[in-house]
Amino acid sequence: MEHLTIASDNYVAFTFFIGTMAMMAASVFFFFEVGNTSQKWRTSLLVSGLITFIAAVHYYYMRGYNLETGDSPTFFRYVDWILTVPLMCVEFYLITKKAGAKVSLLWKLIFASVVMLITGYIGEVMDRDSSVMWGVLSGAAYFYIAYLVWFGEVAKLAQSAGPQVAKATKVLAWFVLVGWAIYPLGYILGTPGGLFGMTFVSSPEAGAAAMDVVYNIADAINKIGFGLVIYSLSRSED
Repeated sequence: MEHLTIASDNYVAFTFFIGTMAMMAASVFFFFEVGNTSQKWRTSLLVSGLITFIAAVHYYYMRGYNLETGDSPTFFRYVDWILTVPLMCVEFYLITKKAGAKVSLLWKLIFASVVMLITGYIGEVMDRDSSVMWGVLSGAAYFYIAYLVWFGEVAKLAQSAGPQVAKATKVLAWFVLVGWAIYPLGYILGTPGGLFGMTFVSSPEAGAAAMDVVYNIADAINKIGFGLVIYSLSRSED
């Protein structure tokens, strides 16, 4: 098999490579620290490791796919997200469970995240002519999650779970509000019509490249950052 190398000006493949290494390093760290973590936070830290491990495997594959074909691995990215984003939502349930979080809250978060991803995929891949409509639907699910973690059940439960849990939840909420907002930005950059009919890219190829770079940076920050917040919480709540 021909050895695939990354050209010095191939920023897309470079960010896939950096994402792979960063996610894998984070996974090793989280998995090794599970045994040094108090029992009540081990599941949360294990989930953090699973999130970054799943992402690392997908990023390794997506890097190879991009180098071999030159195309954006959109389908495989959404496979990654359909596994990891609901797990990120599960973290909110796990850290507020002691304060009385019910399974119904867990399913609300998972359902909203799945709707957000499915409608986003339809707009990016299956029905690009109606990308604005699908983007609005995806955005509505996103804002519902943001509402739950900022003002809804998650926020209220976190306040009664103690100051450390409340602080960690607030940081995670900022990740959802600011960090996850990078994904709609990538969607706008790469789909026809852009924002309110304004075009941000010169060609479909340029749009796909812009999306990949934005998504790769966002994934590394959000997924590793989520895990580090959980890790910090596990050390402050012994």
